[in-house]
Amino acid sequence: MPRLSALAAALTTLLGATSLAAADSIGSVYTSAADKDCRKVSSLKLDGDDYAAERTCRGPAGLVVVKNENDLRETITVGRSTSAADKEPAASQGFGPFNSTTSTIEWRTSAGKPFAMIQRWHIADNDDPEKNGRPKSKQMLVVTRLPPGAVCHVAYIDVAANPEANEMARKAADELARGFDCKTAKVSVIGTDGRATALAMASRNIPDLAR
Repeated sequence: MPRLSALAAALTTLLGATSLAAADSIGSVYTSAADKDCRKVSSLKLDGDDYAAERTCRGPAGLVVVKNENDLRETITVGRSTSAADKEPAASQGFGPFNSTTSTIEWRTSAGKPFAMIQRWHIADNDDPEKNGRPKSKQMLVVTRLPPGAVCHVAYIDVAANPEANEMARKAADELARGFDCKTAKVSVIGTDGRATALAMASRNIPDLAR
């Protein structure tokens, strides 16, 4: 009988640990930030074309993605509402060269709740022009932390310099985002530095987090 009791206790402990691991399982979901899948809430036209525009897109778990484009430069921020997202540090974390984001957003989730997002950015390299004179685009992945707490950039991964960039971005999101303090911590370049991350770090806008 004592052996049976010990076995039952061991099984209970194992099942409890398995349930806890399942509850804290980390995975990914994907949404679109393409213009056709978002709603334009404001715009400023120049010569008939949008010079600046703000769009809102649906994220998971009730989150709202706000995409701002101004003079061929973008910022991406997230919040429970458009007004909340616009007040986050990420709303002013941009880059000097012309840049744009890809449409797909990867959301890292724990027990179904998103805690970080990963998005691919294209940074124009004015020192490396195409044959037509336009700057070549250099790619990097941006890891951004999510509520609860502030929304801000956590890590940059240069795509060309790191063959496993996607996995590195997921690892950075899983290990760094939830404990990242937007007021005191600095954005990290993960893996090998490359041209995209060099351009980003040299020209990024750092918001005033003391406000």
